[in-house]
Amino acid sequence: MSQLRVDLPGEPPEANKRLRRAAQRLTRPVEAFLAAETAGGVLLMLAAAIALIWANSPWKESYQHLWHTPLGFGAANHELVKPLHFWINDGLMTIFFLLAGLEIKRELVQGELSDLRRAALPVLAAVGGMVVPALIFLAFNGGGAASDGWGVPMATDIAFAVGVLSLMGSRVPSSMRILLLALAIIDDLGAILIIALFYSSSIDPFGISIIVAGLMVMLLWVRFGVRPGLAYAVPLVILWSGLHIAGIHPTLAGVIVGLATPVRPWLSRDQFAGVAEESLGKFKERTKGTFDPHQIVDPLRRLAVAGREAISPVVRLETDLHPWVAYLIMPLFALANAGVDMGGVDISVPGATTVLLGVGLGLAIGKPLGVMLLTWIGVRLGWCTLPRGLSWSSILIVGVVAGIGFTMSIFIADLAYAARPDFGDLSKLAILAATAAAGVVGLGLGHFLLRPPENDVSPSHAEQSTEL
Repeated sequence: MSQLRVDLPGEPPEANKRLRRAAQRLTRPVEAFLAAETAGGVLLMLAAAIALIWANSPWKESYQHLWHTPLGFGAANHELVKPLHFWINDGLMTIFFLLAGLEIKRELVQGELSDLRRAALPVLAAVGGMVVPALIFLAFNGGGAASDGWGVPMATDIAFAVGVLSLMGSRVPSSMRILLLALAIIDDLGAILIIALFYSSSIDPFGISIIVAGLMVMLLWVRFGVRPGLAYAVPLVILWSGLHIAGIHPTLAGVIVGLATPVRPWLSRDQFAGVAEESLGKFKERTKGTFDPHQIVDPLRRLAVAGREAISPVVRLETDLHPWVAYLIMPLFALANAGVDMGGVDISVPGATTVLLGVGLGLAIGKPLGVMLLTWIGVRLGWCTLPRGLSWSSILIVGVVAGIGFTMSIFIADLAYAARPDFGDLSKLAILAATAAAGVVGLGLGHFLLRPPENDVSPSHAEQSTEL
């Protein structure tokens, strides 16, 4: 991840040096924490723990009351007022899905999924990691009242999973991290398709017409060369509104915009170098002697635009959105959704045991089993090969860590059991238990089955090896 703060020489003209340096000493540990790979996962776990404690404390009524607080806006005779929980799950999570769409687009065009031969292994691993957990869930709940939750144990949480791998340090080869990331991205794509196809209500034709309008605006933006930025909020809002009216989960608007974002930069390296040289030349020329500051606005602005457009729009948006998603949106989602009132969970209701077993075993057992099974079949049939540096022990650890479902699993549970909140709470309990088990078992297997490189003796080397 890029630095959270850009270092410039000297101090801002208006700043008090002592106060600024004191503030930097206080914020430096926070910046160092946020720059670590594990930071997003730690905040996610912390938010989930706070939610559980709060929901089971003497102040649990305030927890429920907070998320049911009505918020909205309106104009004339039209208004949209929804609980705070809706604005987090259906509003802020659109940005989460936008980031997922950007990651999928980059991988499909330039990453591991751009080459069929290289993509075969993570595709097979992801498919196995989705199908087997669903089958295990249906083995316990097929045909019953809880059968709609078959999609809950199919998802992998990228932040948690990558965080667990990073805790293993230099034991984890880069090919193992790449496999997990590619698997998780395909997993996200599968979860997105499941939400769109199976967890949306009846379709409203008027909403479809708004979706079509949003797609047309998106297409026009791309064809006219409108560069990604605030302008892309226009089709995003139109698509979100159309999906919401149509009865399709509105967060999918983020995926659509992410997939439509250009993946190649406007300027090549040579073109950027030429613009930078010309702009800096004009800057030096216009700042000789006494100069008018207004005269340097244009070359500096051109240099800034060129710097922005020398980076792929997908990479730029990923970099800009990742801190907001990892450090705000996902922890806020966990805080709003992981607070299960243990005293309110009734395991005596018909189907409770099978929901717990279906979700828990689907994630904890189904994920590694599915990943190992389809990967082994693919290698045996010659569809793919294990990357250099990976063994079957590595594949097992990836499968176990992929059992960390959390964010997307909780998201699907809320959709699947909107009419049965008791089953939803049971699913969340199973998700939290399976996530904890997968993390602990994954770390244990990593300690016993993976060996650090023989020449890895310095802390700096270990730190470098854990960078994505």
